[in-house]
Amino acid sequence: MKLAVVGATGLVGTEILKVLEERNFEFDELYPVASERSVGKQVKFKGKEYAIIGMKEAIAKKPDIAIFSAGGGTSLEWAPQFAEVGTIVIDNSSAWRMNPKNKLVVPEVNGDVLRIDDRVIANPNCSTIQMVLALAPLHKKYRIKRIVVSTYQSVTGTGKNAVDQLMAERAGQKVENGPYPYRIDLNLLPQIDVFMDNGYTKEEMKMVNETKKIMGDDSIQVTATCVRVPVMGGHSESVNVEFEEDYTLEEVRRLLSQTPGVVVEDDPANKVYPMPMNSHGRDEVFVGRLRRDESQPKTLNMWIVADNLRKGAATNAVQIAQYMLEHSLVH
Repeated sequence: MKLAVVGATGLVGTEILKVLEERNFEFDELYPVASERSVGKQVKFKGKEYAIIGMKEAIAKKPDIAIFSAGGGTSLEWAPQFAEVGTIVIDNSSAWRMNPKNKLVVPEVNGDVLRIDDRVIANPNCSTIQMVLALAPLHKKYRIKRIVVSTYQSVTGTGKNAVDQLMAERAGQKVENGPYPYRIDLNLLPQIDVFMDNGYTKEEMKMVNETKKIMGDDSIQVTATCVRVPVMGGHSESVNVEFEEDYTLEEVRRLLSQTPGVVVEDDPANKVYPMPMNSHGRDEVFVGRLRRDESQPKTLNMWIVADNLRKGAATNAVQIAQYMLEHSLVH
């Protein structure tokens, strides 16, 4: 079992290595892969040093699985080359997500779509992953008609340079050429990714389109507003869901409590609700503030929080690899 981690030095790549170690992912050989400028540097895994190698050398080693977290351009160029030598690529970028030939997978929700001949598998957007994991059991029971979601997304979703910008601003330093067009400390930005012709951002449209694909239901109506906030530790979402069938809050809590990977934190009397500070470093998706929308029937309000670098990226990718192995979908 030969495993490559492409983009091993980035925020998500580092987290992937951490998750692999925590989950005791079994392999015989590990190849950390990064850009040419990082080749030869060392990364540590389970107390052992591994030298970073380049793309061509990694392809020549024909890994069984390659987990990519190196951006869309890199993925479009290199993922097919890995696939050609028989490697299963699990890609964290948006490059392949909406391609009809590629599966878009949250294992607990739609792992059953995976097949032995899948070669490039897409890992969904972080905000989409946490939302669909919490909504999937409710959709099965009540059928979702419409979702209205507003996100409050951590700076870690942008990358290390965004964390650096936030911390520098917090320390009173002037930041030149940061990743955000405006100050992020003591502020928030109602823009994540670029604006599209319809006035929505690319991030917002990812949530719309990816939700339908993962749920396998184009009839679900989704509208999103995505906001970057000066927070570390995780993304938060205010979600309003309209169902075909009516529900009881007791049954919703029971369904969510029984869903693998979901933790219900919903005790307003004792000020218990999900917060990004508490989701940091955790793999679960936390759900709370469950309450009936009193303005219209069969509609639920909920608050969903998860660590965007973990379940929103690294953990979900590793879980896809584990699913492929456990179901004998790796040659």
